[in-house]
Amino acid sequence: MKSDIAYALEKLKDAVERLKEGVAAAGSGLEKDGVIQRFEFSFELMWKAGKLILEDKGIIAANPKDVLKGMFRQGWLKNENGALDMLEDRNKMAHVYSRKAAEVIYVRIKESHADYIEQAYKSLNSAVKEDK
Repeated sequence: MKSDIAYALEKLKDAVERLKEGVAAAGSGLEKDGVIQRFEFSFELMWKAGKLILEDKGIIAANPKDVLKGMFRQGWLKNENGALDMLEDRNKMAHVYSRKAAEVIYVRIKESHADYIEQAYKSLNSAVKEDK
């Protein structure tokens, strides 16, 4: 389990770096769409890493919403509503694409989601180091 967690955190760290890079560089609609895609996979890696770490602590969470709530209860996320907002934005973009929604979500990624995922990575990484 520990090697799975280390691998998940390594992938999340890389995804966070790529997301932040995209946010800093995006200008065109195509680039913003790329940032949204990077957000989607960064979010996926974040909740899945959280799930592995929760399971390692004996906490079972079956879906992203339960994982986010569990991460919040552990103190790994600072704002439960912020995490649930990210889940909602991820779901909107994964299931229904609209140019207007994409622009609104891009702004949220730029203004808060990217930093939130980065903070979650740091918290998860610290939690794993504390358990060693």
